[in-house]
Amino acid sequence: MIKSRICEILGIKYPIFQGGMAWVADAELAAAVSNAGGLGLISAINAGTEAVRNEIRKCKTLTDKPFGVNIMLQAPNAPEIAGMIVEEGVKIVTTGAGSPAKYLPMWKENGIKVIPVIACVAHAVKMQAAGVDAIVAEGAESGGHVGELHTMPLIPQIVDAVDIPVIAAGGICDGRGAAAAFMLGAEGVQVGTRFLSATECNVHAEYKEKLLKATDISTIVTGKSLGHPVRSLKTPFSRNFAKMENDPNVTPEEILAFGGGALRKAVQEGDVDGSYMAGECAGMVKNIEPAAAIIEDIILGAEKVMKERIASMCQ
Repeated sequence: MIKSRICEILGIKYPIFQGGMAWVADAELAAAVSNAGGLGLISAINAGTEAVRNEIRKCKTLTDKPFGVNIMLQAPNAPEIAGMIVEEGVKIVTTGAGSPAKYLPMWKENGIKVIPVIACVAHAVKMQAAGVDAIVAEGAESGGHVGELHTMPLIPQIVDAVDIPVIAAGGICDGRGAAAAFMLGAEGVQVGTRFLSATECNVHAEYKEKLLKATDISTIVTGKSLGHPVRSLKTPFSRNFAKMENDPNVTPEEILAFGGGALRKAVQEGDVDGSYMAGECAGMVKNIEPAAAIIEDIILGAEKVMKERIASMCQ
């Protein structure tokens, strides 16, 4: 069985995190992942602080296993969420879009494990110095907001730079990707796009249908000119967004207004004007299946690759 320090730190069976996808990662999906031995995460970017509180309470009724909350630190209600998770007894938090340093004393005093998502070595070193418990190193192959560096070169450089566990993310969809991450030194993997196809994932049916039809060239990165690059499936919306970015007559304000609420529209309504965020591995997602089956496939696939494939090549 594949285990690592992160399993011991968090009390989970398998070193697999479910991505804290905004408007996607709710109590039902998080509980399904946690019940299957991974770490389920609830997104704090949904419908306000009290809605997130309700999801946390719901998750507690669905699982007695560890789960966490993902907080986007640039969100207006991030300070409220930071305090609310303490009130609700959440013990694991992952963060993105900023440094969690100002919340660390409060979280640590309450026994919360803190795991920021970072995209470069410098940030990883700073987070270790701040006292976080582990880091998620996310490459640009991932869906949603992305950085510049890619998973394959990013992971070993971060592993070499820090002593705390590194969780690899970005383009990891099956056992082969997980095995590659483990061989690069990661002690866990975070998977987002594939969990979009989980039976327990409550995105609109149109979202899942688009994902199942995706190929290797089905994603596009938009928003670079605005300083907020996002990877999503190619749709009329994302193509129009890209055209607006390249049109000197369109202002950044007009572009932002065009994209406002687009992810929510995709997740909840299956709207043609929605942003269907997904990673480069979207073309590898072929089935709708329970979260437990996804985790089993990744773990067993990684074990098989590391035992059989490596052995066959090292003769």
